[in-house]
Amino acid sequence: MKCLTASGLWLARFVRTISSRRGREVPTPSVRNMSTVASSGLHPGRPNHLRNDHVPSLSLIVITKNEEHCIARCLRSVDADEIIVVDSGSVDRTVEIARASGARVVVTYDWPGYGPQKSRALELARGDWVLSLDADEWIEPEFGDKIRRAINAPDAPAAYQTLRQSRFCGKAVRFGGWSSDYIVRLFQRGQARFSDDLVHEGLIVDGPIKRIDVTVEHDSIESWSDAQDKIDRYSQAAAQQMMARGRRAFPFAAPLHGLAAFVKVYVLRLGFLDGAAGWGLAQYNRQYSAAKWRRLAEYSTQEKHARSRTPD
Repeated sequence: MKCLTASGLWLARFVRTISSRRGREVPTPSVRNMSTVASSGLHPGRPNHLRNDHVPSLSLIVITKNEEHCIARCLRSVDADEIIVVDSGSVDRTVEIARASGARVVVTYDWPGYGPQKSRALELARGDWVLSLDADEWIEPEFGDKIRRAINAPDAPAAYQTLRQSRFCGKAVRFGGWSSDYIVRLFQRGQARFSDDLVHEGLIVDGPIKRIDVTVEHDSIESWSDAQDKIDRYSQAAAQQMMARGRRAFPFAAPLHGLAAFVKVYVLRLGFLDGAAGWGLAQYNRQYSAAKWRRLAEYSTQEKHARSRTPD
């Protein structure tokens, strides 16, 4: 009897144990539950922050040569997913600083012109969107969220146009033609390409363009030494470009074009309201325009002499 009673007690404990374990089992999800999880874009058991929702990526592209004094400011001003720098043989610390700022740097030792060089940088970009800046340009922190919202917009255009605020020798310029300088720099990759212009290149956009409330800051001319360097480089490239397009000039045309450029900036576009900065900007435009047309006249004369020496 004692054995029978003990057996009965053991059997009762066994039944209670099995029942309690079944009560703690996790039910297997039904097919309907699995379909709901899959259609929501979530993986079963995957945290919400690992969703498969696509967030457009942004590439920053910059071309450089001897820009050690400003390249870090440019690259670090944009919260980009990718930074591409194409350098044309800098002899200072530009490449080193760019890499330290998180950029992928490609060095080329030829110079095809501003448009073709920027096209090289664009070809290396892999982001859904591309922001193209010059090394002496940057974006203030408050505009970062606006850029992200713009590229995430469901009705985003092919490209966005931004305002550019330029400085002459450290002073912001409000007149002289620089106050309403709207430029296209932010665009969807595959929807825009750079022109082949040697200087003063532009973006050719295949689709609609909207304006965005973002300002690109630009140290256009940092000093008169910088101004003379740019006059020399830009006037040579511009004259070559004009020559290739069939333009010709006589030597006496250079000072006339220079004077016209000064009057246009300082008088017609109210550059005098910017004080010393406006005077400096007008002088810069006068010297640049005169140098460009003087070089074009030199190329024209060289071409004429070359043709005269060619036998019929």
